[in-house]
Amino acid sequence: MHNTATTPPSGPTGDPSATAAPSIPETQRRILVILLASQVLSGVGLAAGVTVAALLAQDMLHSTTLAGLPSALLTAGSALAAVIIGRVSQTRGRRPGLAAGYLAGALGGAGVVVAAALDDPALLFISLFLYGAGTAANLQARYAGADLAAPRHRARALSTVLVATTVGGVVGPNLTAPAGRLATALALPPLSGLFLVSSSAFALAALTLLIWLRPDPLLLARTLPTEPEAAEAPERADAGAAPGPPHRTAHPRPGLPLGVLVMVLSQLVMVAIMTMTPVHMHDHGHSTAASGLVIALHVGAMYLPSPPLTGALTDRYGPTATAAASGLTLLAAGTLAATVPADSVLLLTLALILLGIGWNLGLVSGTTIITNAVPLATRAKTQGMVDVAIAIAGATGGMTSGIVVAAASYPLLALTGAAFALALLPAVIVTAQKSSPRTPSSERR
Repeated sequence: MHNTATTPPSGPTGDPSATAAPSIPETQRRILVILLASQVLSGVGLAAGVTVAALLAQDMLHSTTLAGLPSALLTAGSALAAVIIGRVSQTRGRRPGLAAGYLAGALGGAGVVVAAALDDPALLFISLFLYGAGTAANLQARYAGADLAAPRHRARALSTVLVATTVGGVVGPNLTAPAGRLATALALPPLSGLFLVSSSAFALAALTLLIWLRPDPLLLARTLPTEPEAAEAPERADAGAAPGPPHRTAHPRPGLPLGVLVMVLSQLVMVAIMTMTPVHMHDHGHSTAASGLVIALHVGAMYLPSPPLTGALTDRYGPTATAAASGLTLLAAGTLAATVPADSVLLLTLALILLGIGWNLGLVSGTTIITNAVPLATRAKTQGMVDVAIAIAGATGGMTSGIVVAAASYPLLALTGAAFALALLPAVIVTAQKSSPRTPSSERR
């Protein structure tokens, strides 16, 4: 018998393109390909804010104290954009929500270039705030990857979307020198060149989603009578597989608060240490190319482990165990960054790689916890609000990082980050103890 659940007609969501999908698994695969393409482009966009924003502000303000302000503004802009993207996605679908975020980021990047050309700090800060919308869209794309994924494969689905950012994130920082030469040729400040490239990348990411992200994964998921996993069961029966009981998770599902805490602390620690690393290297005589390479490897570590490591571990052992691994890895990263000699690029690179891996573990485990805990009817809106908390944590880390380094030192900043990472472990342990008495049958929604 034909499985109508996998080819839903256009419903009250008003997304007529939903009829084009022959099956949920096939549609999910196509959606992941489109999301991967947009993430590669937006990954380049992320690079500018990470690599040169603090250096650009330092040059324009002639001060290290406010060098962390660009990161704070980027993440504050991301916070506001996360709310808007979440609400637009809730009512209109993922496609318009994510595309709007990327377009706003492209406009902000263009504003940064103009501000650098005019040597206007006020315009720079306004533009960086707007540029943060691109960051919010890049992060929320992971939720789109999980909309149609079966519960037992959600971590790997969302981590697959995350890993595509690696390509742009690694290439982007290494474009600092050639983009600087391009800017010089256009009579612009060299540090503005990477924003010129990134702004174009954000615009292309928006165009990719607007044209090809059809059907919209969230709108399609709402037309299904059951979870995507349950909708797959008739297909397996039609293919000759013996029917069996619905899949049950082998590990308990922790609640929303732990997911929020894991991602907030991971973001706070990562942004604070990452933001001031290029400044720390510059102050000790390292070149912009060297700091760009370190940040490129850090960004690669943030996303590259996603499907083969983080997603698989989370699906197999549960998000609580992965969250604990996040805290331990961030603890090691902060401790190493605080103790390495200032002239050791190799050891500092290792610390930043651990920092990226720890963040990745926290993001994938936290996102999985939240997606499992929130019903589909309110999922996009809740996810947007959660990303607000993440962005606020990043803004706090970015803003305070420059103040801590100016008043004390980079090693103290790194040790403070390690202490916050250590504070995550008791929450994970308590949650695991509370969840352990649950049986699989009590965890089904």
